[in-house]
Parts: sequence; C-alpha cells; structure tokens
Amino acid sequence: MPTREHEFPIDLVQYRPDVAPVLLECAVPGVEVPKHEEVVLECADLAETNPVQYIADAVTVLRDPDGRAVLAIIVEVQLDRKSKKFYSWPVYQANLRARLECPVELVVFCPNPAVAHWYDRPIPTDITRSVTRPKILGPDRIPVVTDTETAAAMPELSVLSALSHGDTPGVLEAFAHALEHVDEQRGTFYTDYVAGALSEAARKHWEALMATGTYEWRTEFARRHIAEGKAEGKAEGKAEGKAEGKAEDVLGVLEARGIAVPETVRARIRECGDEPTLDRWVRRAAVVDSVDGLFD
Repeated sequence: MPTREHEFPIDLVQYRPDVAPVLLECAVPGVEVPKHEEVVLECADLAETNPVQYIADAVTVLRDPDGRAVLAIIVEVQLDRKSKKFYSWPVYQANLRARLECPVELVVFCPNPAVAHWYDRPIPTDITRSVTRPKILGPDRIPVVTDTETAAAMPELSVLSALSHGDTPGVLEAFAHALEHVDEQRGTFYTDYVAGALSEAARKHWEALMATGTYEWRTEFARRHIAEGKAEGKAEGKAEGKAEGKAEDVLGVLEARGIAVPETVRARIRECGDEPTLDRWVRRAAVVDSVDGLFD
C-alpha cells in the first residue's frame, strides 16, 4: 500500500506539473530542457496490453506553442530497493515514447541516500548491453533553497528543500515565506508533512519560527496555525502541570506516612504523565506498607 512518504512528492508534481522539469535539471546538471509553452499532466497508465499494467507515479509532458509534445518526464518515488524496477522502468519509457512520439526521461526521487545510490546504475536492455539509465534524484541533488524569491516562485521546490535540508540555515525561513504563496489547503498539507519529517533540532527551530512571528504572515492559514499551536501548547502545559501536581501528591502521602522513597521510584512517579495511574497511586499510597505495593 502506498505510504504518505511515497505519495507526497507525487502530489507535488500533480499539483504543480512544471516542477518536473526542475527535478530533471536537479538530477542531471547541465541538461537542456527543450523550449516549451506549457507543462501538463499526462495519463500515468503506461500499459499497452491487458495482461500486464504498467502505471507510473506521475507523468508530465512539455508541449510547444503548437501543442506538440517535445519531452515527457516520468517521475517515480522509491523508498526502498526493488530489483523489478530495473525491468519495468524501460517499459515505462518505451511505451510512453511510442504513445507521444517524443523523448522520454525518467526521474526517480529517493529520499534515502543509500537507496538513491543503489538505483544509480545503467539498466541493460538486451544482450548487446544497450542500456537505459534513470535519472536518480537523491537529497544531495535537491537544491538548497534559502532565497525567498525562489521559494515564492516555486513553493513545491522549497518543500523538497525543507525535507532534504531542513537543518541548513535559511531553508526553513524560505519555506515559511513559500507558504504565503499557496492556498490554505495546500499550505496545511505542506506544513504538516514537512514538520513531521524534520529532525528534532530542525522541528524545534520551525516551531520557534511559527511562534515568534518573525515573518509577516499574510495568509489566514498561517495566522490560524500559529494560534492553534499556541493553544495546543497551553493545553499541553496545563495537562503536564496537572500530572506533576498529582505526582507530588503521591510522594507527599508516602513521606507523611514515613515510607522511604528511593530516587529511582521518585523519578518513576514524577515521570508518569498518565492521570488515572497517578490517581490510583495516590489511593494506594494511603494504605501500602512500602513503595513496592504502590505498583502492584
């Protein structure tokens, strides 16, 4: 079953098809993308026969002013190693090339550097060793977006930059600016995904950005997100304070009854954040003969 981690980059391409040529340029520095008038989504079903279906993650087509296809880009996302892809990917390219009668490139986004390295090899297609080679896009090839103008012009690229380089100074600031240039639904989607994928240090930095109001948030989404974050923080603070108070009640009853409480037990009681458990311990503290009976 496709995971959210797999589907998210594909959703970026489907929402913003012109990010596909950018990904190709990242995967192959110096590549010349044909001049084109527009970039549109294409049907991702690449099957030509009924017995076997070949369905890519996303397909975009670059068309010239006359509507002719000048380049097709297949975008795949791979989270782990699958040898069968070395057999299906050439079929993707051949079938799409036959359908559109134009060159076809395959870009494979691998969030895991080790997986990207494993896929980065030529694929032999016959006994004479003719090969095709997918363009592998690992985190190291995603540009570091710290410029707010770039982030505003291509928010989806800023999203990928935040996912790949969230610990790099300036990246999350640029991503925050990019959120001001997308609609509320898309902004919520991007924010939730990125926040969940950041390292602990980067996530704390992101939360600080959202809370301090360093930026002039111009979207209702951003303002509400900040307000919800503050409200959630207050609620969590109240819950933590209530649990801490009950933990001290447990210790107070034990001490009042002259029952010795080792530091390890004291720490266990104070670290417990479950209020029903603490309530049970308070009742037991009034009747037990030792701390051992508290946890029975």
